[in-house]
Amino acid sequence: CGPCSEIHIDLRDEAEIAKIAGRDMVNKDHPQVIEIWNNVFIQYNRKADKSLESLPEKHVDTGMGLERLAVVIQGKKSNYDTDVFSYLIQHVETQFGVKYGQNTQTDIAIRVIVDHIRAITFTIADGQLPSNNGAGYVVRRILRRAVRYAFRYFNCTQPFLHKMSGLVADNFRDVFPEVLAQKDFIDKVIKEEENAFLRTLSNGTRRFESFIQQMVGKLIPGEFAFELFDTYGFPIDLTQLMAQEEHLTVDIDGYNTALAEQKRRSKDDAAKEQGDWTVVNEGTEVEFVGYDVLQATTRILRYRSITTKGKTQYQLVLEKTPFYPEGGGQIGDTGQLIAGDDKVYIIDTKKENDLILHFTNTLPKNPEAIFAAEVNEKKRRDTEKNHSVTHLVHAALRRVLGTHVAQKGSLVGPDYMRFDFSHFNKMSEEEIAEVERIVNEKIRENVTLGEARNLPIAQAKEAGAMMLFGEKYGDHVRMITFDPEYSIELCGGTHVHATGEIGLCKIVSESAVAAGVRRIEVVTGEKAEELARNDAHVVAYLKNLLKSNDPIKAVEALMEDKKKGEDQIQRFIEARTAVFKNELMKAVEEVNGVNLLVKQISLDDANQGKNLAFTIKNSAENAVVVLAANIDEKVNVWVIISEHLVNEKGLDARNIIKLMAADIKGGGGGQPFFASAGGKNPAGIESALQKAETEIIAKL
Repeated sequence: CGPCSEIHIDLRDEAEIAKIAGRDMVNKDHPQVIEIWNNVFIQYNRKADKSLESLPEKHVDTGMGLERLAVVIQGKKSNYDTDVFSYLIQHVETQFGVKYGQNTQTDIAIRVIVDHIRAITFTIADGQLPSNNGAGYVVRRILRRAVRYAFRYFNCTQPFLHKMSGLVADNFRDVFPEVLAQKDFIDKVIKEEENAFLRTLSNGTRRFESFIQQMVGKLIPGEFAFELFDTYGFPIDLTQLMAQEEHLTVDIDGYNTALAEQKRRSKDDAAKEQGDWTVVNEGTEVEFVGYDVLQATTRILRYRSITTKGKTQYQLVLEKTPFYPEGGGQIGDTGQLIAGDDKVYIIDTKKENDLILHFTNTLPKNPEAIFAAEVNEKKRRDTEKNHSVTHLVHAALRRVLGTHVAQKGSLVGPDYMRFDFSHFNKMSEEEIAEVERIVNEKIRENVTLGEARNLPIAQAKEAGAMMLFGEKYGDHVRMITFDPEYSIELCGGTHVHATGEIGLCKIVSESAVAAGVRRIEVVTGEKAEELARNDAHVVAYLKNLLKSNDPIKAVEALMEDKKKGEDQIQRFIEARTAVFKNELMKAVEEVNGVNLLVKQISLDDANQGKNLAFTIKNSAENAVVVLAANIDEKVNVWVIISEHLVNEKGLDARNIIKLMAADIKGGGGGQPFFASAGGKNPAGIESALQKAETEIIAKL
């Protein structure tokens, strides 16, 4: 940290400037007295106790606001008046038949939409897809916010944002051609997210309507309003608007309390207490030797403690290290530091600001000792097999599915490899088999690893190396080649010396991750052999069990027999239900013009009870049906009422269920015309039915 120099500009007209000087409006949140440039003079390290330590090297961190600069240059009053956003605003105006600048509420909605679609488009192009956690959750939240505003202010119930992503890509085609190249992919990802969220909004609306039907009073609990926000993405103002339409109010204090509690939990989960560095040996340069060796003699340069959720660990910086830090999808190495009888286990290795950090649960007895750093060789070798096969799989996917396939994420460990890639269709069994065949062919060829370290990036581009949009490459890169005609990629991970070391590749699964993104999981080496042996054992067992050399046909025949049996059982159930219905119809009593049936029945399946209740209600007009059954010592109760009787007689199936619940020691719910309950006291069935009958007759 350090002091800063802020550069502001006053865009007000002369009359306003004459009233109050610009210097008196700085940092007062005036929309036309704005900061356009900030320079921070980095010269200190702020320690945990807040004291400042002078840095050996000082520099300037500088940043200028693009949109604000456009405002100044183009003579506008707002970011949204500039050509950075104007083409998007015009599209929204046409799409929804509104005019920007005429209504405060719709203007806010338009600004949210155009701002968010630009952010969403670039972030997805960078490789970050919407998800439920981390950075992906941020993308999902801002996308949903834009959809909510269109839903709320423009009554938009169909996907629309995805069309705007193409406008962003076209507008920046000369600056970021990578975005334009992914235009179709981005469009489909956004459209899928929009459809999913619009379904969620619809579900949330139904949840709201169901809740208010059952609630007592005119105040919607704050906890429920928070549930709509947290689960369905409803902002509190949307819930308030829906409540107002039903002449209800929302407990805002309760909502704020629930929201604050969630924020507190999130803060506690993310809380991290980091100690200051303790310098053991002078030096700032860290040498990574892990590409060539798995053991090295080294010293500890410095260490610090880090406490998360009450658990304290230590981070060590070594002068020389063979430990590969987590990166490029590959997990970090583990191993040990040894000095005489003192052993410290390295449980993980990560990178932070170009610094390799070794995580331990304990500190060495003597941090100043000379240590032997040893990587867990078995784990590293297995991980290398899976990392190299990632490159082989990537190339095979592009051959089989097309060159539109691009890596969207990976996880490489000792047990398996997970690879995410852009593709919109589920892979067929034939495509999966072909990818696996190509990869195993390359493994059998025993292709030698080609590695070029510190290669000028221009040479890597000339060689046709695969580069991922969103990755930050320096002037010099590391290029990994497995056959120049097959796979060339920029990669910082560790690899086998030749593909034959991989042994065998087996694709375990193929699935969808997000819109337009598929995932395959792969095992190699011993894991692949073990899987093949297990599969062979299963096939042999099935052949013996089915007494057939063609287990597939034998299983298909069994499934056909099973279907026939299920059909026969269903016909039997239907016939039995008809007999039940005829018997129960004889027990229906007429009370003041209403057909009433209150009875305990004998059933094997709870679904039969619900079906019977509806069947009797449909067969007997003006019906009130209460059925109870003891199924495996569990009580099931169903109450169904002809809809018009709910209003005419003031009957409510939910109230009858509540009345019966105490006797059967259970609970349930539903709607005014149909409700059900479960309980654990079969002895209470008779008294529960008596209470229900008394309550119903009193209403009739």
